[in-house]
Amino acid sequence: MTVDAEVSALFRAERGRIVATLIRLTGDWDLAEECVQDAFARALECWPRDGVPQRPGAWLTTTARNRALDRLRRAGVEAAKLREVVAVPDDAPAEDHGIGDDGIGDDLLRLIFTCCHPALTLEARVALTLRTVAGLTTAEIARAFLVPEATMTKRLVRARQKIRNARIPYRVPPAHLLPERTVGVLAVLYLLFNEGYAAGGGAELLRRELCAEAIRLARTLVASMPDEPEAVGLLALTLFQDSRRDARFDQAGDLVPLDRQDRSRWDIAQVEEGVALLDAALRRGRPGPYQVQAAIAACHATAARAEDTDWPQIALLYGELLKLVPSPVVRLNRAVAVAMVDGPAAGLALVDELAEEITGHLLPATRADLLRRLGREAEARAAYERARDLAPTDVERRHLTRLVDSRPG
Repeated sequence: MTVDAEVSALFRAERGRIVATLIRLTGDWDLAEECVQDAFARALECWPRDGVPQRPGAWLTTTARNRALDRLRRAGVEAAKLREVVAVPDDAPAEDHGIGDDGIGDDLLRLIFTCCHPALTLEARVALTLRTVAGLTTAEIARAFLVPEATMTKRLVRARQKIRNARIPYRVPPAHLLPERTVGVLAVLYLLFNEGYAAGGGAELLRRELCAEAIRLARTLVASMPDEPEAVGLLALTLFQDSRRDARFDQAGDLVPLDRQDRSRWDIAQVEEGVALLDAALRRGRPGPYQVQAAIAACHATAARAEDTDWPQIALLYGELLKLVPSPVVRLNRAVAVAMVDGPAAGLALVDELAEEITGHLLPATRADLLRRLGREAEARAAYERARDLAPTDVERRHLTRLVDSRPG
């Protein structure tokens, strides 16, 4: 591996932890990011000449800390803060820095909880997590969320100002607040994953990186909170879904429906890991929405053929999910499962109950499929056309256009 490649790999693996450590030490988010960036730039200068250090993560942490110390000295920061920055041992790896009164010695986990604080808007939580924890540039985040870079810059600035002005603590919350706050963190990570998973077209490669980051952060959460079954369930769910990524699009970049995907292209190792994680989570006897969704995804992921899918079990699981998350989208998904068990007429009756509750393309697309299965071709075509007109991406519009023009069956 070249030095450039090794530095790039370390940037992905270590950057978030080192930034988290410097934020804890200095309390300055911008300073932390700038000094860590300087440390990686310094590595690119020194390592080709001097060789890669035996402990590159510790080298980067020390270099970034020393840079921050120089900046703080020049700014005339009080002696107490300087002593705190100096106190970090030079040979301590980033992940060992600072076990706080929350009892968890992981600065990165503290950073995730800070980025996902409920005082911030959901969009700010996601953007701040991507920028500060995952290390994406502001331009990359703006492209991922289809907004101008200037708009995303303002969102990030406002989020950091909110943290500073509201004095949001840099910590994992105390035990009595942990369940509620963990739900918020899981929601941000799942939204981050879905931003990548639902993408297509020109942004697909960047969006795949979002999926990878969400899975990596979910692993961090599980490693730090192994007794939280919903965190384990979320990791299993994302692994099941991500296992299908190579089969979701054909060579032309067009969407391939789940029942027509080449299952030999699914990542079996991810499926097997997901099954093991889900089993471990369910054994704790505290089922939650992510565990139930993971169980549904497992029914699809473990079916050797589309016709082997256990639709009765999926319908039952959606019924359980409705008790936990009584949303119209869950009801729509349950209607699809009921249609597979009891026939399209039964499913259509449930879908039509949602006519006033769901906007967007999903409801007309589902209606169109059920109408076509019932032989009501003219109504099906009209519903497909409406879905096509509402579809948010070119990939989905192309897929629905093909369905408009296709023959029944």
